[in-house]
Amino acid sequence: MDSRLVGCGTALVTPFVPGGAVDERALRGLVDWQIDEGIDFLVPCGSTGEAATMSVDEHVRVVEITAQQAKERVPVVAGAGSNDTVKAIELSRRVREVGATHLLHVSPMYSKPPQRGIVAHFTAIADAVDLPIILYNVPSRTGGNIDASTTRELSRHPRIVGIKEASGNLAQVTDCMSARNASFTVLSGDDELTLPILALGGDGLISVISNATPRLMTQLVRAGREGRFDEARAVHEQLLPWMRAAFVESNPLPVKAALAMLGKCENVLRSPLVPLADGRYDLVRDALRAAGALQ
Repeated sequence: MDSRLVGCGTALVTPFVPGGAVDERALRGLVDWQIDEGIDFLVPCGSTGEAATMSVDEHVRVVEITAQQAKERVPVVAGAGSNDTVKAIELSRRVREVGATHLLHVSPMYSKPPQRGIVAHFTAIADAVDLPIILYNVPSRTGGNIDASTTRELSRHPRIVGIKEASGNLAQVTDCMSARNASFTVLSGDDELTLPILALGGDGLISVISNATPRLMTQLVRAGREGRFDEARAVHEQLLPWMRAAFVESNPLPVKAALAMLGKCENVLRSPLVPLADGRYDLVRDALRAAGALQ
């Protein structure tokens, strides 16, 4: 399987049953549906997947189920991030053993290391684990940014093959694409900014909203990557109400509600996350209808 990651990947939710256990049956169904709808790769155990509130054994099991169900049809990019470099390496090794094809590593949260500490963290992981790594820059969650110069420096490591850029800073995303290694991919980490990032030369997206609208989001990314921007813009406009409704409260509250409306999983989250506020459900429902995902 090619280590270079392009196209549209879904940052999978983790379905839970009432009471909080992982809903393995719903997860397997979600994986099959995503692949049937044409998604290019799957990303379990990121922030959308509520990895922060799963035990290590649960985390590894979710990756294992995803890989088992994917059956090598698409890459499985397992979230394995930690602000503890040793823990990040250990988790990376465990998810590799159960079938992950790539790793997604968020910049160290809470600790707020300087840029040289970020370089040291990712380099240590890449040196220790024989899997391609996607960096994940999401300052709104981690409290720290991966500077474009740091991304370019890390892109020279043979196992660091891309970045999910969710800084919301288009100038920084453009700088990440400047003078990068030719095989290094820049993926949008923000659904609504995907179209401009593709126009700037981006390689794809790790999407939240594709949990509920995988076919359309994949269509948008493919059209943009192939230079068919009139088509990409039309799909973007169709999905825009859902792109915005999906973040009306903290992710994954709205997308879990949406998947429950579609009958894909229960609307169950782990504390401190709580279900979507009562007044928001109509907004999500109307946005899904506008996208054609719900009758």
